[in-house]
Amino acid sequence: MTVRWELRDDHVGVITLDRPDTRNALTLEMYAELERLVRAAPESGARCLVVTGTDPAFCSGDDVRQVMGGGDPARTAPVSVAPRLTPAADALLHTDLPVIAAVNGAAVGWGMELALFADLRVASERARFGELFVLRGLVSDVGGIGRLASLVGRERAAELLFTGDVIDAATALDIGLVGRVVPHDELLPTALGLAARIAANPPLAVQRLKVGLRRTLDPDWASLGEWVSRSLAELFRTADHREGVRAFLEKRPPVFEGR
Repeated sequence: MTVRWELRDDHVGVITLDRPDTRNALTLEMYAELERLVRAAPESGARCLVVTGTDPAFCSGDDVRQVMGGGDPARTAPVSVAPRLTPAADALLHTDLPVIAAVNGAAVGWGMELALFADLRVASERARFGELFVLRGLVSDVGGIGRLASLVGRERAAELLFTGDVIDAATALDIGLVGRVVPHDELLPTALGLAARIAANPPLAVQRLKVGLRRTLDPDWASLGEWVSRSLAELFRTADHREGVRAFLEKRPPVFEGR
């Protein structure tokens, strides 16, 4: 199984992306399993969730060969469903359980989105963050658009989104993207300890607090998700997207033409 689940005695549920040979790149099956585990977590008795990855990475984003078809338009995953919020994102954004991202390495592309969907982010000193979508000729998912600016400010968010730059853990802490940075060996104990403290509090009150934060600070995720979905459906068909993916796989600079 490429996504593992563990329910600890202290009511902390741990979701681990476990595909280390690809730096935990996401397949369509992993997206579905992540969604399933998050939605099922309240029934399991979990009161707080920790999401992490198997070293050396947190999550390197989409598996470009499967999800993006390796730059071949005939193999690109079809966007045939009605425009909607990504189901895994929907599960993470609407669960009433607090979510902590324990970022142990690279969190790029949808890996950075996954970190943004969490309520709290604890980073290893080895963590790296990057919204790489623009380099593949795409827009980010709703996390980069709907949550990043509220964490780091509009200008820094725009720079990360428009350039696709990757920043280190120290920079992420400095700009407010993560709440704390710890030595690598202390990452999971720190995240689990924080989760246990939250899980020990009255669960109904904690859940209401999360609902209140969502009502006060979050955009209309469904509407934004539909816009992202429509945008991706258009951008997946562009030559620039195919060039971005091929250049990545061929390890060369891309040449974009605006078409």
